[in-house]
Amino acid sequence: MTASSHDGKDSSTGSADTSLRAVPDASSDPTPNPHATAEQVEAARSDTKLAQVLYHDWEAETYDDKWSISYDERCIDYARGRFDQAVSGQAGAQEALPYGRALELGCGTGFFLLNLMQAGVAEKGSVTDLSPGMVKVALRNAGHLNLDVDGRVADAETIPYEDNTFDLVVGHAVLHHIPDVEQSLREVLRVLKPGGRFVFAGEPTTVGNFYARWLGRLTWEATTRTTKLPFLSSWRKPQEELDESSRAAALEAIVDLHTFDPTDLENIAVSAGAVDVQARTEEFAAALLGWPVRTFEAAVPADKLGWNWAKFAFGSWKTLSWLDEKVFTHVVPRGYFYNVMITGVKSD
Repeated sequence: MTASSHDGKDSSTGSADTSLRAVPDASSDPTPNPHATAEQVEAARSDTKLAQVLYHDWEAETYDDKWSISYDERCIDYARGRFDQAVSGQAGAQEALPYGRALELGCGTGFFLLNLMQAGVAEKGSVTDLSPGMVKVALRNAGHLNLDVDGRVADAETIPYEDNTFDLVVGHAVLHHIPDVEQSLREVLRVLKPGGRFVFAGEPTTVGNFYARWLGRLTWEATTRTTKLPFLSSWRKPQEELDESSRAAALEAIVDLHTFDPTDLENIAVSAGAVDVQARTEEFAAALLGWPVRTFEAAVPADKLGWNWAKFAFGSWKTLSWLDEKVFTHVVPRGYFYNVMITGVKSD
């Protein structure tokens, strides 16, 4: 499906006047819950936002390892590359660097903003996420990096900062988790200063999500079945870990609410009030390899995959990403790529 959960009307979550909203005391934020019970998981099946909290609290402490996230040159270059590609051709976007204060919406472990700050994109930062566990890890990562960052547990549809606070709002793989994407973008524009910019990257396209899901399922089935063979038993994770991964996958299916057609996403941003809106896509060949690789990594014991595997996986992704950029982007329709990114500006 496409991401348009809106109907052109104001969401009930954003209908109240937010112009005087203050930033609450962070001490009132809830504590992480990393061990969801079977009853909580069952309740989350009919409560999208509970599912978001349970799933991301569950994943918070291991999320960086799961997705090979780091805060060194490799991911600094990746984050800066996504930013540069998103704003390519946008007047004034590069000249505005560094942005004074930036917000990451749905921050996860802080991957996007913290690496952008290290790349010189922003000087000061704030992070928000619906998951207390993710905010906790993001702030811990920021502390380790000596970055000037504050954080809040917050709903993306009701951002707890005052109007005209930020020069830049960013997010990575967050919009597809938000029930009302247009309402969230209205909130983004509210907290941006006039002329401020937003950049969201890492969102799944409708077509890309279809083939990525199937590649992931096939790889998981092939790996877990093959490792039942006696001579490959050392490559099989303990059954309880596989069961936990399956429960996490069940929650993941609930929390992934949208996929996006790039043009539809542009239209949502324009409807929210943004100007100079532009969507770009990336990862076609890279996604065809990347999803089986990531699924295989999740299905086998971590100690079986060493530096050579990591070098192969990252090197292959870089090579295929170059092929996507130099060749496939000119011949493959943009909706067939896996990731879509979007940028826009708050009018002066």
